Amino acid sequence: MRIGIVCYPTFGGSGVLATELGKALAQKGHLVHFITYQQPVRLNGFIPNIFYHEVQVPTYPLFDYPPYETALASAMVDVIKNNNLELLHVHYAIPHASAAFMAKQILAKEGKHIPVITTLHGTDITLVGRDKTYAPVVAFSINQSDGITAVSKNLRDETFKTFSIEKEIEVIYNFVDVQRFSRKPIDAFRKVIAPNGERILLHASNFRKIKRVQDVVKVFNEVQKQIPAKLLFVGDGPERSTAEDLARELNISNEIRFVGKQEQMEDILAIADLFLLTSDYESFGLAALEAMASGVPVVSTNAGGLLEININGETGYTANVGDIMTMSQQSLSILKDEKILKTFKENAANHAKQFDINNIIPQYEELYERILRNSQER
Repeated sequence: MRIGIVCYPTFGGSGVLATELGKALAQKGHLVHFITYQQPVRLNGFIPNIFYHEVQVPTYPLFDYPPYETALASAMVDVIKNNNLELLHVHYAIPHASAAFMAKQILAKEGKHIPVITTLHGTDITLVGRDKTYAPVVAFSINQSDGITAVSKNLRDETFKTFSIEKEIEVIYNFVDVQRFSRKPIDAFRKVIAPNGERILLHASNFRKIKRVQDVVKVFNEVQKQIPAKLLFVGDGPERSTAEDLARELNISNEIRFVGKQEQMEDILAIADLFLLTSDYESFGLAALEAMASGVPVVSTNAGGLLEININGETGYTANVGDIMTMSQQSLSILKDEKILKTFKENAANHAKQFDINNIIPQYEELYERILRNSQER
């Protein structure tokens, strides 16, 4: 198949999933064309069957805000026509689904029908999409898609609750390359972070307000009062400074290391003992799944789709949003006993296997084939 993929090219979950999906499809022989404003961060190195098309957005004095959606729709039309694409898969509703609808209408005038699949990822529905500035366009664009998927049952239910959706939404879970994340820890790396054998706790995110990174610091503060421990923060974003300020206020800065954005998460996760995710909401929690695939138990909130991947009392624990003491006690119960820690690590790794990329990619291929068949029958 000749497939176009439209996504955000950043470290966020939607961009990571879209890029990894495209790479996996290319490895299976499909021709995959990425259309976005810069090269996706996970699209590094030459990969046969993958093509990248940069969306150019000219700036004119007339525009206070460059019209990216219009430029994106034009780029879609150009790539689809010149590469004879069969299908367009857009990730994150805003503005990709609406731009895809515009491109589809332009091509229809020229006698070409291009089916569009929209994958919903989370905040495009639960946060941005609810804003009345965008809501009518979001709902319309989703309903105009030939196929709709959501990355969790929770997100599917939230979408039906938030919008008047007239079509079926299929759940195809986020995935992880289990083989990639099955790394043995590098002893030298671990000793740099925890020279005296301290437990290593880890949090990775884009440091937006919804991630509640101050709660991560508070949980760690309670943990390190009882056992020697270190905390690794991976990623960057607007709330990083608040986490740093709180760490200084609690006088635990020396026990915390901020390492910024990292592409090789498998090497970092390999040395961790526990992953903390304190978010207000996660449509799925891809960072938690990657941790579990690395054999790292997760202590998280019970918000959104997290309960679908982090099994309370088995792969880790869950607690209410903002319940610092419960999450601290849960963390300590895992970290204090080597035997218990080993059991949770094994459980996490085993549970992650059902989300392995080799189990999920065929579901997307089947969806593509079905949508193409339906399109040809019209």
